[in-house]
Amino acid sequence: MNALTDMSEQLERMTFTDAGAAKAAELVGKSGKEKAAIRIFIKSGGCSGYGYGMAIDERTLEGDRVFEDQGVRIVVDERSWPLLKGSEVDYVENMMGGGFSVNNPNATSNCGCGSSFRTDGRPAPDPATGTSCS
Repeated sequence: MNALTDMSEQLERMTFTDAGAAKAAELVGKSGKEKAAIRIFIKSGGCSGYGYGMAIDERTLEGDRVFEDQGVRIVVDERSWPLLKGSEVDYVENMMGGGFSVNNPNATSNCGCGSSFRTDGRPAPDPATGTSCS
């Protein structure tokens, strides 16, 4: 396989970083659900237009995309897939705690808080204007 083929295949799936996979596996294991996966979805809102959502889910619904990376299943619904394809899920810890973040190649701008994004090419709102992410 060449680099172009590898990149093309990467854009047609979702993956975890090592830290993201480790934390996701821990949460799935604690859920006690035998067929649990990490469901990742897009929701409207946030200061940039779209936000990310995650849940532990055993269900696979019609139209879902299912991937496995580093031993953890990822499920993405049909409507969220076009905005998430090629994304990588990471887990980051800092002095304020820890949380998942999504490295999304489809986002044209991200909010300063990192929890919302837009895909239309317009810049994210300026935090100096008092607009907040919520």
